[in-house]
Amino acid sequence: MAVSEQNRRKAIGREAGTAGIRARRLPRGAARLALLDAAIKLIREKGYTATSVDDLCCAAGVTKGAFFHYFDSKEALGVAAARHWGETTSALFAAAPYHTPDNPLDRVLAYIDFRRQLIAGELAEFTCLAGTMVQENYDSSAPIREACRDAIFYHAATLEADIAAAARIRGLNLDPASLARHTQAVLQGGFILAKAAGEAGPALESIDHLKRYFELLFGPAGQH
Repeated sequence: MAVSEQNRRKAIGREAGTAGIRARRLPRGAARLALLDAAIKLIREKGYTATSVDDLCCAAGVTKGAFFHYFDSKEALGVAAARHWGETTSALFAAAPYHTPDNPLDRVLAYIDFRRQLIAGELAEFTCLAGTMVQENYDSSAPIREACRDAIFYHAATLEADIAAAARIRGLNLDPASLARHTQAVLQGGFILAKAAGEAGPALESIDHLKRYFELLFGPAGQH
């Protein structure tokens, strides 16, 4: 075969391959979202340390070039994933039915019930990305620790108003912010115990104890 013909065929092959890559290319910004979603899934399954950039790219269906276009490092991806987790879970909880009751204690108890309902499927499906990452990186990565802290503490803060209102109705002298953080301590601790046990039972037990604690502290639900 003549050299010119070989070159022509190679050029056609390269053009066809490039066209195939263009056809598979994600819409603008979609690669970043795909990487964040992959991070949430893989880090909850394997942990932050065990999840490599290659793992993330493979799960997201993107190249390493796309990864480093959006994130300077794996740490930067971890920070963004914690923020993405906070945003997506905030939307989930904002739309949840536990906001419906008129009584603030009923709303808090309904929140606890809702958290119990979320304990379903495999461990990685119901445990917390922020809690998982901060356990591994609290000392080694200040940016990841701070992003995880913000996600957890922001969510806790969403409970403060109802806890404060319930305390006023019952004449209780307590710190609503501290009690709101306690709910997250119980949940995160339950997730750790569930991982240690390899099943959801300890997390469910922890949530049941949390609800009983609120009922004992505040008195019967529905009381005005």
